Amino acid sequence: MKPFFFLLALLLLSPSAFPQSRDSSSATQKFTAYQADKFTTRRTLNLEFTQLGAYDFTSRLRSGAAALLRGRVSHMSQASANININFIQTRKWILGASFNYHYTGLKADFSEPVTGPDQTGSISNDYHYHNSSLNLTRISRLWNKPMVYYGSIAVDGSEKGFERVKGLASASMVLKSNAETKIAVGLFVTVDRSSQIPVMPVFSYEHKLGDGYLLDIALPRNVLIRKHVFGNGRISLGTEISRTNFYLYHLDNTGKIYEYNQGDINNGFIYEHLLFKDFILSLKGGVRISPNARIFDRDKSVSDYIFETKPDPTAYLNLGISLNPFRKKR
Repeated sequence: MKPFFFLLALLLLSPSAFPQSRDSSSATQKFTAYQADKFTTRRTLNLEFTQLGAYDFTSRLRSGAAALLRGRVSHMSQASANININFIQTRKWILGASFNYHYTGLKADFSEPVTGPDQTGSISNDYHYHNSSLNLTRISRLWNKPMVYYGSIAVDGSEKGFERVKGLASASMVLKSNAETKIAVGLFVTVDRSSQIPVMPVFSYEHKLGDGYLLDIALPRNVLIRKHVFGNGRISLGTEISRTNFYLYHLDNTGKIYEYNQGDINNGFIYEHLLFKDFILSLKGGVRISPNARIFDRDKSVSDYIFETKPDPTAYLNLGISLNPFRKKR
């Protein structure tokens, strides 16, 4: 893990963590501020801790015709750190890097086998996942409409080392942008053998509803209603999409490396409060729904899984703090 701690220190100490362009009216400066306001993971620094309630689950081998085991996760906690820096930022270009670290600690007990011989077991372990990327953004115009082009190459892994190289690209067009409404559409392409959906449309819609309420839709990421409260606070109600994933080793005698991948739908509230000048404290809570989780060979697609589990809904509570020097002055 030493290289990652070195990178963490380098990013935190680097003066290029702040934009080089002094023109606050430039398109790239507005884009950076807009992204950081909408998504905590796009801020210069973001730290979060999540505690989940206990929940039951059923699981099966891919070859099994019926549920293999029932079980219960008695403890699950998560922590994450996101760092974003811009090395070069001009009026049209942004060259930057991102570092993301996720920790998952859980304790699960298997019981009540539905098929096969009577057997029980338990898992108690800590899992570490990291993803580092080099990102390039260009802002221009097409058919007299603002366009945002984005490309990224990333490498991920665990505390044991790097595991996979990924690439992604996107293009988005701003169809409408005024004081009341903002609309953008685009396309997102992933270059990754494990991706189940390599090409996906994206859609963003913001609309002021009156009385200070804002409808904020960014598909496939979130659907929220926001409102500024208490002078320095903002509350949001709705749904956010997140993901829990990490690598697994020594599952069998083949020496293969596997990945655990779980999609999470977080339904509830988000409260953000400005501290001092650029720090934002956040509190999230509600119900997490995870349609399924799969374990698959690192070199294959998530659709070619060897094991699948279906967790029951559970409560979650998240506490975070972020640094946002690009914060819009309201």
